Amino acid sequence: MKLQKTLIIAEAGVNHNGDLAEALLLVDAASESGADIVKFQTFTTDKLVTPDAVKATYQKATTGHNETQMSMLRKLELSHSDHVAIIEHCQRRGISFFSTGFDIESVNMLVGLGIDRIKIPSGEITNLPYLRHVGGLGLPVIISTGMANLEEVRCATEVLLSAGTLKKEVIVLHCTSEYPAPMVDVNLQAMVTMRETLGVNVGYSDHTTGHEVAVAAVALGACVIEKHLTLDRDAAGPDHAASLEPAEFSAMVRAIRNIELALGDGIKVLQPSEAANKLVARRSIVAAAEIKTGELFTMLNIAARRPGTGLSPMLWDEVLGKIAIRNFEPNELIEL
Repeated sequence: MKLQKTLIIAEAGVNHNGDLAEALLLVDAASESGADIVKFQTFTTDKLVTPDAVKATYQKATTGHNETQMSMLRKLELSHSDHVAIIEHCQRRGISFFSTGFDIESVNMLVGLGIDRIKIPSGEITNLPYLRHVGGLGLPVIISTGMANLEEVRCATEVLLSAGTLKKEVIVLHCTSEYPAPMVDVNLQAMVTMRETLGVNVGYSDHTTGHEVAVAAVALGACVIEKHLTLDRDAAGPDHAASLEPAEFSAMVRAIRNIELALGDGIKVLQPSEAANKLVARRSIVAAAEIKTGELFTMLNIAARRPGTGLSPMLWDEVLGKIAIRNFEPNELIEL
């Protein structure tokens, strides 16, 4: 039974390509799409990778083979002043700012800028000192679980809890860390498994093309949906190809909000929109032939036909054998 509103995060990530003006346009697009939050990525390249770290295959495909991961990331960093400008623009556009801090210093900077929750990326789920630091901040935590198995997710969650994070303030996002993620590798039921096994709230960070999997995740109980947003899926950069363009993102938001309405409260009752059809579609006990006063109702002289404005056919056994109190014409509603 799902009653709460899904938190929809527009993952701007690094789709600004290091350009503040582009970042502000992503804020605009996220706000206009109906997203609740626009999220960026905060990191210091030298604290994230070594000079000889290679790029992922999908990064090579989207940004070329002729640079290191360090060179690629350095062009995607946002400065402290960039963050301030983005936050101020979010306030003007009426959308919440959020960012993933990829290192302890970046997390501390974000906390200093006033973020009200922490996002742990999939790559840091085995980073013990990082997890302990985040857990000790006393803020709600959203943790992505791409590339992890259930035991790794359990261990990371336990580190957060032992460091001080409240269990009710942990949201675990199921995720497949490929860009775009193949449908066969989504394994969306794993989100349900984590909720039932770990006893935590769950959500879904979607890297598939399209938005049907995100909508399905909401139907399965996701309380958070995170999806990459780009202004141009064909733009140069590592994550654009696995992102939705603004019109597509807006369509996803509308679909999710419709699914929330459709899920309802789980109580099976007659709905207001059905009430008029109930009388039209159901049947009543009627005379199947002419019946005279004093005759017995039998299988041969009564039938169940529309409309449902008379005695319900569920009273069939009670009617059989009763005496007709008056004359009934064929198709006339039976009265006792």
